[in-house]
Amino acid sequence: MVVLAASVVSKSGKVLVSRQFVDMSRMRIEGLLAAFPKLIGTGKQHTYVETENVRYVYQPIEALYLLLVTNKQSNILEDLETLRLLSKLVPEYSLSLDEEGICKTAFELIFAFDEVISLGHKENVTVAQVKQYCEMESHEEKLHKLVLQSKINETKDVMKRKASEIDKSKIEKNKGDKGGFMSLQSMGSGRIESKFSDMSISSSEGGFGSGSGFGLTTDVDSFSSKSKGRQPSSATAPPKGLGMKLGKTQRTNQFLESLKAEGEVILDEVQPKAGQSRSAAAPPTDPITLTVEEKLNVTLRRDGGMNNFDVQGQLSLQILNQEDGLIQVQIETGGNPAILFKTHPNMIKELFANENILGLKDPSRPFPTGDAAGVGLLKWRMQSGDESMVPLTINCWPSVSGNETFVSIEYEASSLFDLRNVVISVPLPALREAPSVRQIDGEWRYDSRNSILEWSILLIDNSNRSGSMEFVVPPADSSAFFPISVRFSATSTYSELKVCFSFSFVIPR
Repeated sequence: MVVLAASVVSKSGKVLVSRQFVDMSRMRIEGLLAAFPKLIGTGKQHTYVETENVRYVYQPIEALYLLLVTNKQSNILEDLETLRLLSKLVPEYSLSLDEEGICKTAFELIFAFDEVISLGHKENVTVAQVKQYCEMESHEEKLHKLVLQSKINETKDVMKRKASEIDKSKIEKNKGDKGGFMSLQSMGSGRIESKFSDMSISSSEGGFGSGSGFGLTTDVDSFSSKSKGRQPSSATAPPKGLGMKLGKTQRTNQFLESLKAEGEVILDEVQPKAGQSRSAAAPPTDPITLTVEEKLNVTLRRDGGMNNFDVQGQLSLQILNQEDGLIQVQIETGGNPAILFKTHPNMIKELFANENILGLKDPSRPFPTGDAAGVGLLKWRMQSGDESMVPLTINCWPSVSGNETFVSIEYEASSLFDLRNVVISVPLPALREAPSVRQIDGEWRYDSRNSILEWSILLIDNSNRSGSMEFVVPPADSSAFFPISVRFSATSTYSELKVCFSFSFVIPR
């Protein structure tokens, strides 16, 4: 038996975890795994598929496949036994058997696979032994960490002693120059305590950070300088060169310039106005707020076709005062039979099914108040295999010519929606310089830290349903420019859900 690779693959064909056990090129392994989704059948708990050169032995685990790729000379019974052992290990390390759970524990699963299979052959181990081997602690590692920590503590003690000696030498020197400790205090020098408060990290305000919208802001409420000893008899300006100086130093400016060179967006500091609120968003002032939100998740294949199309929506209600909570909400739906609506368990299902009215089962009970995120009244979902429902499609054509790779990208938007704040992110190979953009409909930005080229279009409507961009990079494989991700927002929804503002207030008896 020779196992070439062990993998965990989603039913859409995405490889989540893969471990190679023999000397084989990466492209060969990727080609074998890419061919697997096209060969499998349905309606079987576990089976195998043979090709001209290899055998695929797999077992479904909820929405995933546990896969072994072996040569055709291997013993099928031993392959199935190895597969059963691996299927018991996967739930031991992954809390949830979905793509997110598998990706979070990818390294633990790879280590476990290594304990079961060595150089393509199965080891005589059990699940308990594999867990013991993976969790085994090293005495040498513990000893090394203790020695390292003791050195760190010793270095901190030496730093404190040196700082104390420097402070004492400065005080002695100033005593000789100024004629006593009292003169030293009146001149405003000596030891200074600096206090900074209210340092906050915000994801919505300015600062420095990447283009993903995360930034760092530092709000300084108070800065106080206190001199040790007696208070000076009169306020005297400190001599030149003493005290603490606030502001950007030359080193800070150089650091910010280097971040700009790497593609980071640096925003200038803005002083908050008097009385300005610190909160990122002002609280709602309307007594009743209804929010309709839809999220679209689409996965398109590189060679054409669609793997996934999923729309999930929610209608949320936010009420400020409890006396306004005795209401019912009348809505209108677009009548799309592909959309499945689901009301909150506390709602009257018959009332919604017959009259499209959302109301609580207990009419004397008001809706909850004070929840900043709102209360979910209605959820809906739509899945489709119709590619014409996709609001935006991307075509990418890389081609190598000499010592350069020319990449042409074009988008085509359907007439279903007007798209706003469209950002198309194209991964690039590691580059020393920014790519050379020859032509673009919109704006572009190069994130050198993550090696991503971002193509931004502020608005896509009937005037620009299609657009293109062309750039040039050094020679690279075509797979380096995938997967391409797109994000945007729109004011219309697939459900075409509308809220009628004629609320019927329910008066309790």
